[in-house]
Amino acid sequence: MFALTLFLLFCAPLYVQATGAWIDYPADGTATMTHYTIPDGFIAACGCTGASTVRRPHLAPPFLTFFVAGCQGYPTAAMSQMAYGSSTAFGPACGKCFNLTLLNTYTSDPPFFPDVVKSIVIKVTDLCPLSEAGWCSGTQTKKNPGGQYINFDMAFPSKAIPDDFFPSNASYYGYTDFGVWNVSYQTVPCLPNWAGAKNKAALGSVTNLGNESVCCPANPTGNPNDTCPSYSDDNALPYVVPLSVMNLLSQSQTRYHDECSSYAYDTHRHPCRRLFICLFIQSLTV
Repeated sequence: MFALTLFLLFCAPLYVQATGAWIDYPADGTATMTHYTIPDGFIAACGCTGASTVRRPHLAPPFLTFFVAGCQGYPTAAMSQMAYGSSTAFGPACGKCFNLTLLNTYTSDPPFFPDVVKSIVIKVTDLCPLSEAGWCSGTQTKKNPGGQYINFDMAFPSKAIPDDFFPSNASYYGYTDFGVWNVSYQTVPCLPNWAGAKNKAALGSVTNLGNESVCCPANPTGNPNDTCPSYSDDNALPYVVPLSVMNLLSQSQTRYHDECSSYAYDTHRHPCRRLFICLFIQSLTV
């Protein structure tokens, strides 16, 4: 009873509980796509090597490697939690590659349909946490505000993606960044389709965080031998998202969800550390 009281007082306001299983999405389909900003060489939820967002340092002369190492260079994205397959750290989506094709904008009035076809192959390296009503709120039984179950949150701007990748009509709409797009997606092999496929340094997981905390296969196929399990399922963690992150997501179309996207191995951030305490207290009530 004491542990239950601690949980209700300390943790109940902290997270939103989701119900239902992970989304079993088809290999090809439609989704929404947003974008978010990450630091150069950021180690996200999957634990993929920082070189996955570095501009081809192996092509630079040795004396320039230091200066090149901080430049983003390969297209990556976060995937909405219930399709990603874990509420923290790595999930089955980690390392997967998808070819995303822009269809039309969602939030603009009227919707904008580009007269050019723009596609890009991204590698999933991060988790976009579940929220009540945001773009990553899709579950097995509920669509997000764009009418889709899946959202890809692409790391942008990035040197891997041309500044003019997103078509626009500034003279009509008065702005160039529509924020949210409807896209079609196709699951594709990362090798050789992803831009970082030929750079060994951009493939795989970091080595300094322990194998139990990271999983980023170079070319996952869905086979258990080359595809990540669900970290939260394996560790009996609930489907949760810290409210501090959820509130942050609701403030802008461009979300900065890295605050706790990798809290499985980053305990220096206060909301993440507090969540671990909550999960520990919750385990005492079972």
